[in-house]
Amino acid sequence: MTTKEINASTGNRIHWMDNLRTVIIFFVVLYHVGGVYEASGMWGWFWIVDDPATITWVGILNIVFDIFVMPTLFFISGYLIPASLLNRTGWEFLKGKFKRLIVPWIIAVFTLIPLYKVIFLYSRNLPQEHWTTYFHITNPNSQNWLWFLPVLFTFSILYLIFTKVNTRIPNISLKGAVIGIFMVAFVYSFFIGGILGFRSWTLTPLIDFENERLLVNFMIFLLGVLSFKQQVFASKPQSKTFYIVVSSIAWIPITVHIFTRLFPFFYPEGFSVTPLYRLIWWFSFNLSLLCMLYLMIETFWRYVDKTGRTWNELNKNSYGVYIIHVIVIGVFGTLLLNLNLPALVKYLLLVVLTYLVSNLIVSFYRKVKTGIKKREFKLLRTQKVGQ
Repeated sequence: MTTKEINASTGNRIHWMDNLRTVIIFFVVLYHVGGVYEASGMWGWFWIVDDPATITWVGILNIVFDIFVMPTLFFISGYLIPASLLNRTGWEFLKGKFKRLIVPWIIAVFTLIPLYKVIFLYSRNLPQEHWTTYFHITNPNSQNWLWFLPVLFTFSILYLIFTKVNTRIPNISLKGAVIGIFMVAFVYSFFIGGILGFRSWTLTPLIDFENERLLVNFMIFLLGVLSFKQQVFASKPQSKTFYIVVSSIAWIPITVHIFTRLFPFFYPEGFSVTPLYRLIWWFSFNLSLLCMLYLMIETFWRYVDKTGRTWNELNKNSYGVYIIHVIVIGVFGTLLLNLNLPALVKYLLLVVLTYLVSNLIVSFYRKVKTGIKKREFKLLRTQKVGQ
């Protein structure tokens, strides 16, 4: 690492990246609120609340979110991880990641996952079941939205292994890396899902992952690492030509992917999943992913590199909001079920209530935690003075 890299990693926070992460998590909230009101019926059998009032365009919006939201979080995590290893031993790095990712995951799967099932049954007027069935370990259910935490922890372990064994990475440009990622991602997704038939999710007590996207997410994570190593964001580019071009044409692969995913609903009779269908699906998906990832990063890097009281508070809360927001959706989504309101009004109310209340809960928790630490520090100092 160069001196400039070390200073960048240990100095002031990267405001635009903090802001991007916060907005991406807001998109996660939008995505999960959309699951309550989507019209295709694909969420109703498993989602925490299934409101009979539906909105057609919410499903389309969710298709777009599904393309780039989680990969963007993996990119940000990859960019920040070299700094978290700086001046630490491998064991200290693992302890920090375990405390940051796995401890909240353990607490959540033993508290929030049972709450999820309680709300799921209550919102559907179904009787509650034996308490042993409320845990994903004893019942064949997924970890749901919490899957991101153990997957990111696994990626962190792999990164540590790569650094410790001095894995030689070819001297590749960022452009070459992006082209390589697209080609490998397309072949991998099609091969895993189309040829081998390992479609959808693999669910285990410790880690859940989407088969066709696992390697894709890891490569995006490593793209973040490469961006840090090459100081890609050291200075803003002067030319906007490429940014304007991508902004102008990104809608093409995104639209193709949307229509590909909706095609079975247009022609349900006689529809069959052919190799050509899967080729179009994954080609449009991976191209859309890279376009949207670039646009989100470039937009925030250029125009949202700012801070302030509101941004600071939202940024500090974003991780906690991610962890608790689905339960908040369940509570308010259930309360809105029987209200005689248009679906659009319910959707907007649930978005606002979920994001606002989740932030208030996390802010309150942070203040209580800070207060306890201050009291402990004062008590320890008083004891030292007394000695």
